[in-house]
Order: sequence, then structure tokens, then C-alpha cells
Amino acid sequence: MTEVAAVRAARVLESFPAGDPHGSWPAEEYAAGCRARGERATVVMDLERDAFLVVTPDADAAENATA
Repeated sequence: MTEVAAVRAARVLESFPAGDPHGSWPAEEYAAGCRARGERATVVMDLERDAFLVVTPDADAAENATA
């Protein structure tokens, strides 16, 4: 249950179509660049949008979810 809450309390930095010939690679590369700049970025799959999302924890949303 914690994992779902963490994804809900996230800010989407970028979206990449899941049908891309390179799969999740463009999203993973973008997330790696964000991490190199000090952001806590990760890649998740959004099944409804059929897209890979690069997300980072949203401090405000996480704070409200635990309050």
C-alpha cells in the first residue's frame, strides 16, 4: 500500500509513449539525467495513458498524505 501512495504523491516530470521503438529507454535516460542533477526521479508505467512517466516525489503531496 505504501508504494501506491508514493506514486500518487509524485510530480510527473515527463511522459514518453510506451509504443516507442526503444521501449522505456528514453524515459530511463531522462530519469538518469534528472538524478545526475540531484532530483529523485524514477520511471513508472501508466497503464491508462500507455506511457512511461518520469516522476519525482512531490513533497507537498506526500506531506498531505501522511497528515
